Amino acid sequence: MFKKDNWDEILQALTANVFRTVLTAFGVFWGIFILVILLAAGNGLENGVKKGFDGIATNTMFMWSQTTSKAYKGLPKTRRYDFRNSDVMALKQAFPDLLYVSPRNQLGDFNGTNNVVRGTKTSSFTVYGDYPELIKQQPMDIIKGRFVNQQDIAERRKVAVIGKGVITELYGKEEESIGSYVKINGINFMVIGVYKSKQQGGNAEQEQKNIFVPFTTFQQAFNFGDKVGWMALTARDEVSITDLKPKILELIRALHSVNPTDDRAVGNFDLYEQFKKVQSLFDILKIIAYFVGTLVLISGVIGISNIMLIVVKERTKEIGIRRALGATPAAIRGQILSESIFLTIISGMLGIAVATGIIAILNLVLDSMPPDSNTMFASPSVDLGVVFVALLILVGSGLLAGFIPAQTAINVKPVDALRAE
Repeated sequence: MFKKDNWDEILQALTANVFRTVLTAFGVFWGIFILVILLAAGNGLENGVKKGFDGIATNTMFMWSQTTSKAYKGLPKTRRYDFRNSDVMALKQAFPDLLYVSPRNQLGDFNGTNNVVRGTKTSSFTVYGDYPELIKQQPMDIIKGRFVNQQDIAERRKVAVIGKGVITELYGKEEESIGSYVKINGINFMVIGVYKSKQQGGNAEQEQKNIFVPFTTFQQAFNFGDKVGWMALTARDEVSITDLKPKILELIRALHSVNPTDDRAVGNFDLYEQFKKVQSLFDILKIIAYFVGTLVLISGVIGISNIMLIVVKERTKEIGIRRALGATPAAIRGQILSESIFLTIISGMLGIAVATGIIAILNLVLDSMPPDSNTMFASPSVDLGVVFVALLILVGSGLLAGFIPAQTAINVKPVDALRAE
């Protein structure tokens, strides 16, 4: 390994036909290049999709009431019912593994009639009644003031947190929003905070046009009584909300005299379940990347093996002379394997270097894009562990590519090799 004569011989053998050596090495170069690029692209796509979940408590499910589809205890099917405040307390007591149980109510939407007035300006916005923990379940940044707190809930304060989109439609450029008042369905609310949504994609702009008020204030001001529109339930990190969901739905059915087998009566959306599906998709993409990259790499290794067979054929007389002078089979085998491994590693490392350069340039381009851009691709990269695995693959590929030619070389008898032309 450390003898200069050995390296001189390796370089001499590989440079005897430079064009052939380059074409042979390109197979390994291309294989490892494709492998690294595919893995980086998969990571970039995964990071981009997960960026869309940024700030969202993914271990969350949403639950709402629907029309029953089965009769039960003398009650007819197609019966409509509503969640109540007592349901929230029942869930908290029955399931200590629930980190947040957030009841929610909603008034109007952006397609409805004008429901918000400020001075001479009117517009329609979605107004939500919420608890303080919502900000830990839904992605938003408070850029001015604060969000609803527990004191607002307890005292039923008429305060509101508005989005940037609300300011655009109801306020002038120089007007201060904090401390001002907006009239929602004829009732004045003081603005205590301004938020910016973290959500990306087609609904990002619309998410800036919401208004949040304390849940208790909402029920009292808009005559909702103890009605709850729907709930957002988040489990603790060590517990899956998907595992808790069947028992949660069972309890809600029992509380509202719903047939235990009526799956339509309680609507739900399991965000954690959807998140796991997305994660499994990226795991499959990673396996495909390894599979495709490895196949391309194997084709390059086969090319190196073939060219090494040709090299051995061309050096038959040389091998015969070395064997006649006392070279052992191990020395001949080691020389052929060294040439194969050297060519494989050099071409493979070049492939890794070029792929890394392209990934670095792509990251620079992505970093230069505005933060609120709706790209679904972010921070493509390959970790050090993958590079280490690639190095092991290269060493193994070099040994594999040189093994058959090496065996061919040591099987040549010295007398037959010396007679070869």
